[in-house]
Amino acid sequence: MEGSHDPPFQEQYNSLFNKSPDTGPKYANDYDLFIVQECELPLIDLAQLNSGELARERCKKDIARASQEWGFFQVLNHGISREILDKMRSEQIKAFKKPFHEKMNESGFGLLAGSYRWGTPSATCLKQLAWSEAFHVPLNAISGLGGRNSLSSTMEKFAKTMSELAHKLAEILAENMGHKSTFFRQTCLPSTCYLRMNRYPPCPISPRVYGLMPHTDSDFITVLHQDQIGGLQLVKDGKWISVKPNPEALIINIGDLFQAWSNGVYKSVEHRVVTNMLKERYSIAFFLCPSYETTIKSCVDPSVYRKFSFREYRDQVQEDVKKFGYKVGLTRFLV
Repeated sequence: MEGSHDPPFQEQYNSLFNKSPDTGPKYANDYDLFIVQECELPLIDLAQLNSGELARERCKKDIARASQEWGFFQVLNHGISREILDKMRSEQIKAFKKPFHEKMNESGFGLLAGSYRWGTPSATCLKQLAWSEAFHVPLNAISGLGGRNSLSSTMEKFAKTMSELAHKLAEILAENMGHKSTFFRQTCLPSTCYLRMNRYPPCPISPRVYGLMPHTDSDFITVLHQDQIGGLQLVKDGKWISVKPNPEALIINIGDLFQAWSNGVYKSVEHRVVTNMLKERYSIAFFLCPSYETTIKSCVDPSVYRKFSFREYRDQVQEDVKKFGYKVGLTRFLV
């Protein structure tokens, strides 16, 4: 593997490849990863927010409706320039194309130590293995680098615009629930929000493993920029559907914390990434997260979920993943 930029999946997880096939898929069509309907997510033009009152209110209602019915939607005219998106993609590819041993040693990146990760250390079967690698970097760590190289300066510009978009959407969704709230600005700070650059290498045993196993996001809102390879799938009406890539749009999805805050009005929907045997896939996500001390409670009564801190939630997720191999999530916090 010396000099290779791909993580050594087959060497590291050799014992899983040799085990008997995984049993008990969670969904009836879990193994038919590619035989799922492709669909276009609700597409919302955010330029309407700067139009007249009627167009603005209609746009806000569309955002709220998509968050209730789908938990996912796409946005156009989102305020992040094509120049920044293209530059971010270029820098991301350069980072992932460095030799694996350099990525593991964090050498030459100037990123936070420990930001690189790959695979699934806790996997006990193939269905728990993520055939992917990532750089997972808090926003304050990016700004703390002071733009010392092209990667960090591009990430800083990218993160700033993604953060502003996420906050804007959070405020619209809060307003729809009758709350003109500063809660998200006060609690979701650069020290608690982060960017995650993802790469999904070609997988010779696709579709026996996921690029990213089924999960929901443990945040308020996720903003995703993906390439044209495709692979993102989500659950709609009890079935897996495949998201058709749109080069002009960013994908938005609701996280667990917003589902709890909205008392179940907005939906944090299970999603996954499937592998591709021949092509690599890139994406980059921004996660709007609060401080660990932040209390998450419903904005209306009676509440479906009990009050909990973000730290308590994260600790429970980690405990469940260690114990069961997957995240249990919000059902742990029902009243």
